[in-house]
Amino acid sequence: MKDKIALLEKKEREAELGGGKDRIKKQHEMGKLTARERINLLLDQDTFVELDKFVVHRCTDFDMDKKKYLGDGVITGYGKIERRQMFVFAQDFTVFGGSLGIAYARKIAKIMDLAMKVGAPVIGLNDSGGARIQEGVESLAGYADIFLRNVLGSGVVPQISAIMGPCAGGAVYSPAMTDFIIMVKDTSYMFITGPDVIKAVTHEEVSREELGGAMVHNSTSGVAHFATADDKECILLIRELMSFLPSNNMEDPPRIPCDDPVDRREKSLRAIVPENPNKPYDIKELVRGIVDDGYFFEIQEHFAQNMVIGFARMGGRVIGIVGNQPNVLAGCLDINASIKGGRFVRFCDCFNIPILTLVDVPGFLPGTAQEWGGIIKHGAKILYAYCEATVPKVTVITRKAYGGAYDVMSSKHLRGDISFAYPTAEIAVMGPEGAVNIISRREIEQAEDPNAEKAKLAAEYRDTFANPYRAAELGYIDEVIRPEDTRPRVIGAFEMLEGKRQTNPPKKHGNIPL
Repeated sequence: MKDKIALLEKKEREAELGGGKDRIKKQHEMGKLTARERINLLLDQDTFVELDKFVVHRCTDFDMDKKKYLGDGVITGYGKIERRQMFVFAQDFTVFGGSLGIAYARKIAKIMDLAMKVGAPVIGLNDSGGARIQEGVESLAGYADIFLRNVLGSGVVPQISAIMGPCAGGAVYSPAMTDFIIMVKDTSYMFITGPDVIKAVTHEEVSREELGGAMVHNSTSGVAHFATADDKECILLIRELMSFLPSNNMEDPPRIPCDDPVDRREKSLRAIVPENPNKPYDIKELVRGIVDDGYFFEIQEHFAQNMVIGFARMGGRVIGIVGNQPNVLAGCLDINASIKGGRFVRFCDCFNIPILTLVDVPGFLPGTAQEWGGIIKHGAKILYAYCEATVPKVTVITRKAYGGAYDVMSSKHLRGDISFAYPTAEIAVMGPEGAVNIISRREIEQAEDPNAEKAKLAAEYRDTFANPYRAAELGYIDEVIRPEDTRPRVIGAFEMLEGKRQTNPPKKHGNIPL
């Protein structure tokens, strides 16, 4: 037995060394942690159980049978974050550059299957050179096996991708189908085709960072949701993100004790929404004024900044927040904001997270770029998402809610459960100036002073329609509230809706306008 234990320990040490000390040193010199260091930081101490530690590839081409490493370049297993079960894989760049072969892919597929069986999240720590070319089509088959499980697991268990090094070619599609992507600045990148191929085909010269770096995907493409300074910050962010998410679609998000009084009336909110309807303000100030301890966990902070999304807690309960941002494009909905908001609403609905929508939207952004870019199709995504969602939905209209954008932003007509409005709310088909140009065009043209007549008619229209009371008379607004009462009213509404049961018609799936 002693000899057998010694052999086991020798193999364990060999597997844990990955590609060897020199390659580990090089990994550190690049400012990156090793795959094992990342897992140890991610999971609660001494909870990680590794699976398939001794797996090796079976490739014999290109002398690969002479180059084998225990574990084959990916570490897989399960452990806990804050005592909650998680499954994790970490690609090991020190072994074949983290490249994926069929044995490697089967290791990942195994833990994804287990995660689905037990209802636990899957966290992937990506750091790979892509497909293992020596294995040919088998490496492509391996990717497809993972893609299939990403899709089957979507909406069943949360899937998180951390990009902590290269992620190129077909490898990018697995993270793209997960729920959240975190990228590390300066050391990670994602792209379908690299700079060399682009230069050869289109003659464009671009660096890896410019093409697919962390900030490119956080601010321009919207592919990623977070950008962190280094590996450690990335791992800690994942741990925090998981605190807002349930383990699977049959559970509710974790609750925590709340010391912030649920009946707290925040008088500072009276001053946030300006009396001048054209003056911008920061919707995030309002968010921080009403959520527990003023803490808002924002998602996609750098992308489509005219839309704000993220998680917070109210009364200790996790909620998703969607809000128009008057500070950017006056809060207009455009293509990117619609995609950003729509996908987040669908995520919250998948995982039983109630949605609070804060509305200050003058409409959809006009212009040929938007129309030719498909604003009709893309704008319909957020509309579809709200219509489809069956979780509790509470809406607060703080100021403008004009035209189709009023409908889209979780209105009563889209099965919004409770709709509040501030006294500053303006709910109408369009703004006063635009409305009188259409309704009273002849009167304005025939007036002695057209500008004065237009101003007078616009003021009359504003008094009649640019307020919440016409909508309240029709039952489209449940209550007009004082801004300082927002927190207790919203928490009370979500408490009332806790037992909500609503289902959609039986069907295979809908056909969202993609």
